[in-house]
Amino acid sequence: MTSSDWKEKIITSLQDAGRRKFLNTAALAGLAGTGLSVGLSSCKKPEPGAAVSGAGKIGATHALGSSNVTYGEFEVPPGQLDQYYTFSSGGHSGEARVYGCPSGRLFKRIPIFNLDCESGWGITNESRAILGARADGSLKYTTGDTHHVHGSYTDGTYDGKYLWTNDKIHSRLARIRLDYMVCDKIIDIPNVQGFHGIFPDKRDPLDPKINHTTRVFCGQEFHVPQPNDGRDENDPKKYYCIFTCVDAESMKVRWQCKVDGNLDLVATSYDGTLAGSNQYNTENGVTYEEMMSAERDACVLFNIARIEAAIQSGRHYTIGDSKVPVVDGTKDANKDPKTALTCYVPVPKNPHGVNATPDGKYFVCSGKLSPTTTVIDLGLVHKWFDGALKDPRDTVVAEPEVGLGPLHTGFDGRGNAYTTLFLDSQIVKWNIDKAIAQFKGDKQVDPILDRIDVHYQPGHGFTSMGETREVDGKFFISGNKFTKDRFLPVGPRHPDQEQLIDISGDKMRLIADHSVDPEPHDSIIVKRDKIRTRQINDLNEHPLAVKDAKDCRVERKGKKVTVHLTSQAPAFGLREFTVRQGDEVTIILTNLDKVEDLTHGLAIPMYDINFVVNPQQTKSVTFKADRPGVNWVYCTNFCHALHLEMRSRMLVEQA
Repeated sequence: MTSSDWKEKIITSLQDAGRRKFLNTAALAGLAGTGLSVGLSSCKKPEPGAAVSGAGKIGATHALGSSNVTYGEFEVPPGQLDQYYTFSSGGHSGEARVYGCPSGRLFKRIPIFNLDCESGWGITNESRAILGARADGSLKYTTGDTHHVHGSYTDGTYDGKYLWTNDKIHSRLARIRLDYMVCDKIIDIPNVQGFHGIFPDKRDPLDPKINHTTRVFCGQEFHVPQPNDGRDENDPKKYYCIFTCVDAESMKVRWQCKVDGNLDLVATSYDGTLAGSNQYNTENGVTYEEMMSAERDACVLFNIARIEAAIQSGRHYTIGDSKVPVVDGTKDANKDPKTALTCYVPVPKNPHGVNATPDGKYFVCSGKLSPTTTVIDLGLVHKWFDGALKDPRDTVVAEPEVGLGPLHTGFDGRGNAYTTLFLDSQIVKWNIDKAIAQFKGDKQVDPILDRIDVHYQPGHGFTSMGETREVDGKFFISGNKFTKDRFLPVGPRHPDQEQLIDISGDKMRLIADHSVDPEPHDSIIVKRDKIRTRQINDLNEHPLAVKDAKDCRVERKGKKVTVHLTSQAPAFGLREFTVRQGDEVTIILTNLDKVEDLTHGLAIPMYDINFVVNPQQTKSVTFKADRPGVNWVYCTNFCHALHLEMRSRMLVEQA
């Protein structure tokens, strides 16, 4: 399909008021200046209070691809547990979130790149050490932008050990321990700006005994000069992106690979041999007009074994002050398939999203500015690397036309794919084998099986146990960017929305609207039996734990004072303690209670201190006692009938 063809198709669709009455100026604004504005004046925004099509009305049946739903069949009654955990990125908040599925109930917010006074994240010494502090004690960053959350694998399915998520703003990678559901490590990725897509490997193929995740692969969205030190800032021809491999256990950067074009999302193969990233802006432009001039961009495939062999043999370099080994994966340096480290597969146009099918055969890219998705055969990619294929485009085995603005694709394990259509505000269900047959020339085959309206402008979409060998084809969640008429208004900024869709039958059925804080991006839906959390902390994990109330004490070394303190309902281990004005005070607090969910808090007025300690957990905080007087230290977490009386006194003597 040519550029003029798909532009005309978008204009025609947006003018079809019967299908898309509610595509208002938010959708059109994204097309302004792209040559698609002609004729859009007839797309009118509904008058206030006007009815909307499809499921815009309470209890209505969707206009497309849906049947009546008995909503009670998906209800999680009081006292019952959800079938799945949903782990979601938190977007602007810089955190991750844990929901139940199908209930949509929020279970936990996991602070990562943000400050959180409930848990004390960014306040306690332990969390500040993970976040990273400057020499003066201030945090290096206090903002974050999480986009993608993915879990560790064993034998191609989730093993419940780790999650990883990215910080797009500051190019950081974080790891979450799933036994405690807390972040335990954050690293900076060098040479990178705009760190967007991530994905762990599903197994390490270098040793047959290693059948679990050993690496996490990270993409760079914003191309910059290498090194980015000002010397080439006005020469975009010298801008590049970097693909990064991080060790899953040590959380150290193993290697990096320089590429042409911007990197967006990341996918990995089930055999551990390939990683891939969809690419927009293969034009290497710096304005959006330049970034969308080419009819095709690419999905770049990384031959992991060859890259690691090149590193081991010393065929690498470093950038600036970084010691990380870097290999050259640009097109010019990889013209011979038999020695190439990378394979650039042409796909239309400004693609957004690449996903691996559960059978391990294909990567699926979505066109965004083309109404198509592209199916890449990974077996043919290996043939290209072996020299048996000359043109990387020959690895493409299907390119069905699915609708306008395709972004992300999930799978049901029955050979079907589910793609979000941002401009069409739909989810489209299509069959991979039928798409391949159509691509081979069978014009009688229609790969499109079903469509369902969502409200509105879906971004990410994902299925239950989606990119695992245990994909079960029960649920699809559509992460929608605009809600408009779906919830009670809360001011100019509307809540975002995730709509839960039943995909177990031939027809998709909308089950529920779940409001979510703006702006979540990707998520994974994990069977509950994959997650095995600890209900009580390990007292021995913290080297400074105060293991007995008898050990509570105050230690002084010059102007530095350490208060060793316990909490055990309904009292702190010290009823009072005395320090001097100007002292640097460190409080080490251990919760000695062993009862599940018996959490204590500690707050000190006027000192900006507030954190909790879970059963058998230890946390510490350091501050300067700069004001003489009485300061009540109190428990912030309701823990006992005498919770309000659970206090200690910090007495600050005048200097």
